[in-house]
Amino acid sequence: MEFTVNHQALAYLVAAVLFILGLKGLTHPSTARRGNLYAMLGMLLAIVATLLGRDVQAYGFIIAGIAGGAVIGVIVALRIQMTAMPQLVAALHSFVGLAAVLVGIGTFLHKQDAGLLNAVLMGEISAGVVIGAITFTGSIIAFGKLQGLLTGAPVKFAGQHLLNAVLALATIALAVYFAMSGSILALLLMTMLALTLGVTLIIPIGGADMPVIISMLNSYSGWAAAATGFTLHNDLLIIIGALVGCSGAILSFIMCKAMNRSIINVVFGGFGSDGNSGASAGAQAAEKGVKSAAIEDAVYWMEDANRVIIVPGYGMAVAQAQHSLKELMELLEARGVEVKFAIHPVAGRMPGHMNVLLAEADIPYDRVLEMDEINPEFPSTDVVLVVGANDVVNPAAKEDKSSPIYGMPILEAGRARQVYFLKRSMRPGYSGVDNLLFYQDNTSLVFGDAKDTIDGMNNALKGSGH
Repeated sequence: MEFTVNHQALAYLVAAVLFILGLKGLTHPSTARRGNLYAMLGMLLAIVATLLGRDVQAYGFIIAGIAGGAVIGVIVALRIQMTAMPQLVAALHSFVGLAAVLVGIGTFLHKQDAGLLNAVLMGEISAGVVIGAITFTGSIIAFGKLQGLLTGAPVKFAGQHLLNAVLALATIALAVYFAMSGSILALLLMTMLALTLGVTLIIPIGGADMPVIISMLNSYSGWAAAATGFTLHNDLLIIIGALVGCSGAILSFIMCKAMNRSIINVVFGGFGSDGNSGASAGAQAAEKGVKSAAIEDAVYWMEDANRVIIVPGYGMAVAQAQHSLKELMELLEARGVEVKFAIHPVAGRMPGHMNVLLAEADIPYDRVLEMDEINPEFPSTDVVLVVGANDVVNPAAKEDKSSPIYGMPILEAGRARQVYFLKRSMRPGYSGVDNLLFYQDNTSLVFGDAKDTIDGMNNALKGSGH
């Protein structure tokens, strides 16, 4: 049976429904795997339907590209560590942006030779190229910051906002001129300015706001894909792009709300610590000194506790300590201790980072609670074990008006009876802000690698004889 346009439209409709179901499934850890499966099936159906369409005249380069991409994807998936997942996401966003730029320029050159250009198509090309170029370079900068190739601190200079405004206005003006004239020089200048704007918009963003930027770049990549869909007259690409664009924007807004940030200021203002902010409050607290504790001290408190709350952070991801935490949870529960995990919306380096790691260790979903659910329980909690988290439990967000994280809702771990903080050193978190929780009277620091420390706790519990 011949694969007709109607068959392709029906396949695209089914694929779109699968994508929507996939997106819905990702709203909760318990349905995330099913959501991923729906999305994968939708993408497979979309690819097959596209390849069987009448517009595809030859398969040689397509098969070579798919095979090459599949090999690279499998190798990356097998080798990537969970700690590097945020920068991988940023890199993938850059690919979407670059694809939008190349498709836009390629379509222009092809349609120009065939004499098929019109104002509407030129406008679609302009939108795809501009959004794609900003996404491409912005994602590269985000990747560099997350990978440590670039400084995680904000890079600011005089006249930065004015420069961004001039670049944006000039890019829009060139996009309009290109749509009206079809000038290839305007296309090239527009692309170069948009590439530059992607750099200048993201380079001033500080480490504390990188999770929001990852989400926002995800939104940009969606809008770039949607614009490309209009250029190629591909309805499914428009739907997918709109889904990604809207969901990424909504997630960014939710995260900004969780951090007491203005989304406009995060995207255009370059929030974050300069490395010195909040130094006065930190210096005053540092005069008290900090208390260090041995593994046995923490175990003594935890095995006699009624409730223990564990707060995971990026340090847990670095140490790959989630499986050791699962064992710790089981050992404590065997002694009648209630164990819960507290998750901050922006813990880690990307949305849902901690949830993914805990799910990987098969920690039950009902033990993992979000910030608003768990905060009322801290005052009645005997022990809080903070594993590599920092900014998300920092009281400076509530007490120090000079701090760049001031106003950000935090996990109120300091209200518990006793806090044990697993740290490699006294270095501050990714935002560069000194953590005032270190200096509270009910806080002790256990120095060392998180996994080694938790394994030591597990061994001590096994040998305690209870």
